[in-house]
Formats: sequence, C-alpha cells, structure tokens
Amino acid sequence: MIWILFYLLAVFLDLYSFQSFKTIFKGKTSRSLYFIVSWLVLIYFSFSYIILKNESNGSLPLGLLIAFYTPKFILIIFNLIEDLFRVIVFIYRVILKNNNSVNLIQRRKFISKLSLGLASIPFLSLNLGMIWGKHNFKVLSYDLFFEDLPPSFHNFTITQISDLHAGNITNLKKLEHAVNLINSLDSNIIVFTGDLVNNNADELIPFLKTLSKLKANDGKFSVLGNHDYGDYKQWPTEKMKRDNFDRIKKYQKEIGFELLLNEHKYLEKDGDKLAIIGVENWGNGFIKKGDLNKACSKINLKEFKILLTHDPTHWEKVALKQKTNYNLTLSGHTHGGQFGIEIPGFIKWSPVQWRYKYWAGIYKVNNQILNVNRGLGTTAVPGRVGVWPEISVITLKRSNNI
Repeated sequence: MIWILFYLLAVFLDLYSFQSFKTIFKGKTSRSLYFIVSWLVLIYFSFSYIILKNESNGSLPLGLLIAFYTPKFILIIFNLIEDLFRVIVFIYRVILKNNNSVNLIQRRKFISKLSLGLASIPFLSLNLGMIWGKHNFKVLSYDLFFEDLPPSFHNFTITQISDLHAGNITNLKKLEHAVNLINSLDSNIIVFTGDLVNNNADELIPFLKTLSKLKANDGKFSVLGNHDYGDYKQWPTEKMKRDNFDRIKKYQKEIGFELLLNEHKYLEKDGDKLAIIGVENWGNGFIKKGDLNKACSKINLKEFKILLTHDPTHWEKVALKQKTNYNLTLSGHTHGGQFGIEIPGFIKWSPVQWRYKYWAGIYKVNNQILNVNRGLGTTAVPGRVGVWPEISVITLKRSNNI
C-alpha cells in the first residue's frame, strides 16, 4: 500500500508540474525527456529498494529521487496559485460579464518561467552537492580557553572527526585527501565521535588501509554512534547482529582507535593529566547505552575532563545536569543538517536546528563548552550544500597564560 501511494504521488507530481514545463518547452523531444528522465529515476530508486533491498542510509537512488522531485513541489505551488487565479478570473467574468481581463496566456508563460527558474535552484544545488559538495572538506579551527586547564596542556591540540558513514563513500581518493589533510594538522590527539558505518562492518573493509594512516602524537580515541549498532537493518538472526557489532569494534582497533565504551583514559604530560571520557551512544529517540556514571566512576570530580559522546542531546539532557564539570564535550550526529546557509559572523541556519538545539559548532553553558562536528560523511541524501564536511581542530589554552 505504501508503494502504491508513493507511485500515485509521483504521478501527480509529474503531471501537475508538467503544466509549467509544457508552457515553455513546445518540442516533443523535450516534453518526452521530462517524463523519461523522471521515470528512469523512479525505476532506479524502486529497483534499488525493492529488488536489491538497499538499506544504505544516503544512497545515490534516494539522492537522485530527492534532487529530481523536490523542484516539482515548487512548480506545483506556483501552478496551484496560478490555477486559483484563473478560477477567480473566470468567476469574475461570469458574474460581471466582463471580458476585459488580464491576458492569461502571457501571465501563464511568465509564471511558468519564474517557477522553473526557482525550481532549478534546488535541482542544481542538490546535484552539485552530491558531485562536489560532499567532498568539500573544511578545516575549522577553535582556540578554547579554560581557567582550570593543567599548565602542561596549554596549546594542546585535538583534531575531531565524526560521522564517516563508510557505506556512503564512493571515492577512495577523496577519503585519502581527507586523511592527508588531517595528518597535516599534526595534532596531539585525534578523536572520532561516532557513526563509522551505516549498518554493516563490511562497509569499512575497502577503507581500512587508508583510515589506518591517521596519525596523532599522543593517541587516537573513538566512541560509537547510533548507526554503529546495526539497528537500522533487519538481521536474519541476533547472532549475526552481534557478530557484526564485534567486527565494527575490531576494525576500530585495526584503524588504530582506542574505543572507549563507558570508560576513560588519562593523558599525562610533565606531571599534569587530563581525562578523556568516552561513552556509548545516548540520544532522544535513539539507543541509550551511554553511562556517564560508569565512565567517570574512578575520576576525581575536579580533574579536567574531555567528554566524547556522539549525540549532543546527551550533553544537553544529561551531562549539564550532573555535578561533575565536563570542561569540553565533543559530539557529532547532526551532520549540521548537510544543507543550510552558513556565513561566519552573519548567519548560521539549517532545518536541523528545528530538531536539535545544539547542532553545529561551539556552544558554551556556564563554564562548559561543547563542539558539534558537522561530520565527514553523509546520510539520507549523499550530498552537502552550504554545510560542508568538517575537520575540527581545537587548541586548548589556559586562560591565565594569555
């Protein structure tokens, strides 16, 4: 029934939005291509999800479907407005018997040109985002100041990456470029804040050698994201799901990450130390395995702490409400929405902010700081527009050293 409704909606979108298209394009070839291309996209999407049972979050078929059908909603809005205007004009002529009205044909052409022009913006943006935007890696640098930072860790650097979603990677050379970019930063530590895969551990196999080249002077640490548990796939048996999860943890070790599962690790330098705390995923509407109490059970409350937790909701709903002061929290999960408008110092907007209060960049509540990384990979739509794949570089600074 769902698929029947889906196709009925597609037919409606095609036929009604075609009214704008045919007003401008008179040739049979162009009109035929309109339907041929649309239905090739539908067939490709249907074949992928019905026959091949594609469970990848962020597949090309879904991306193309959204890229080709989102603009049609814009055409429909204009067509509805135009048709409503025509009805009003018709009633006006009938009641008042007044034929001195506007030229509806010329008006229709103008509205069609306007709507097609506006519809081309998301069409071109989405396709460009899938071809180029998802590989437009940006290094974002932050200097963060703390009064209680141990003196030996002044100018300590952290490179944070997140949300790789290996199953959506289509270009190994682009991943190699990202790894080289990360290594060129020469940070003290690298942290990965979850969602290494979409569902399957096997997604990582083609990229293990490249990812294992990540280098950091004082260690590489990681935590799990909601996708790493394999909950978005129907497994034939629970054992297969457990085995898949075990392989994901094994591959993390092969890459060189020290996976922190509700536990902590101390970094020591010239007699000073700070705690790296890593928890399993915790999020509203998602799996809740993160246990801060367990992870911090042997930590002095006054020690400087860096918390790695995939979902920033965990910081908002749990970490901020504890007596323990988590000086710096590093999260991901939101992808920054993948689509939005960001002009530093002027505007930062994405639809994802309607879902998450903390969704991209640096936030501070009292003396606790959060960074939400926009992620390296993609999910849902395999592209990015305006919100680019991010590599965060954070430099810890002691306030009284300024």
